[in-house]
Amino acid sequence: MHGQHGAKLVAMDVVREGFTATSPRIRYWQAGTGGPRVLLIMGFGMQGEIWRPQVDDLSRDHQVAFFDNRGIGESETDKRLWTMADMARDAVRVAEQLGWDDFHLAGVSMGGMVAQELACNHPERVKSLTLIATHEGGANLQWLPSVRALNVFLRANSGPREQRLDALRELLYPSAFLASVDPEAMQQRMSAQLGKPAPKSTILGQLHAILRHSTGPRLAAFRAPTLIIKPGQDILIPPRNSDRLRRRLAHARLLEIEDAGHGAVFQSAPAINRALREHIGAAEPRRATDEKRELR
Repeated sequence: MHGQHGAKLVAMDVVREGFTATSPRIRYWQAGTGGPRVLLIMGFGMQGEIWRPQVDDLSRDHQVAFFDNRGIGESETDKRLWTMADMARDAVRVAEQLGWDDFHLAGVSMGGMVAQELACNHPERVKSLTLIATHEGGANLQWLPSVRALNVFLRANSGPREQRLDALRELLYPSAFLASVDPEAMQQRMSAQLGKPAPKSTILGQLHAILRHSTGPRLAAFRAPTLIIKPGQDILIPPRNSDRLRRRLAHARLLEIEDAGHGAVFQSAPAINRALREHIGAAEPRRATDEKRELR
C-alpha cells in the first residue's frame, strides 16, 4: 500500500484494495479479514490513510475499509461542484465494491457530515454510527468557527509548505499536546497529514458541500446506536456542535475528550479506539436481537 507522500502504510495488513467500478472512481483499501465490518470516512482535504491509528488497532479483529474522498489522493475528481449526498454515494459505492450490505460507520470532521448524510439516506445499511468532531450544519451558521480559526484554516490550505505545516499543527492540536510530544515524530505525522496539496477544484467542491450541509431534522429520525465524540479543545469545529448533535439524536451517547483538539483521531487514538471497539461491540448483538424481535 502506498500514499502520495513519505508516510507508507506497509505496517497495515491491507487485504484488498482497488477502485470503484463507476465514476468518479474512488480509491479504497480494506485491512483485516474477520469480525464486524467498519467503514471510515475522512475529513476535509485529507487522504483516507490518516485513519491509520484506528485501522492498525481495529483491523486485528474487524474488517476495516477506508478510502480517499473524490478529488483527494488517488481518487478521481468531479469537474462540477458536489454535495455531501454525492460523497455519501461514493462511500456506498465503496461498500458495494467490497460486497458489504451493511457496516458500522464512522466519520471525522467533514467525513462525519458525509456519514450523517449516508445514515439519513441509507439507514438500513448503518449498524452503528460514530461522529467525531463534526456538526449538523444548517442555515443559521452556528457551526462556524471563530475568525481566528478560519484564518488558520485558510493558511493551512494555501501558501508555502512550511506555512501550511505550521497552520495545520495549530489547527489540529492544542499547544499543551504539541509541547508534550516528540517534535520529529510530530513533524512526520504533520507531513503525512499535509500530503500532496488538494487541487483547487477539490477544495472548492468540498467547501461547497460543507456550506450546503444540513442534516438536523432528517438526522433526528436515525435510530441505530450512535456515538458522538466531542474533542474539548477543538478550534475548527467548536465543541458546542457535538452538544447540538446530541440534542438532535436523543438516543446517542456523548463522549467528551476534554484535552483533545480537532486532530483527535491521532492525539487521542487510544481513547477513540477503545470507544469505537465498545460502541461497535455493543451494537452487534443488539442489532441481531432487534431483527429477531421484528420477525416475531
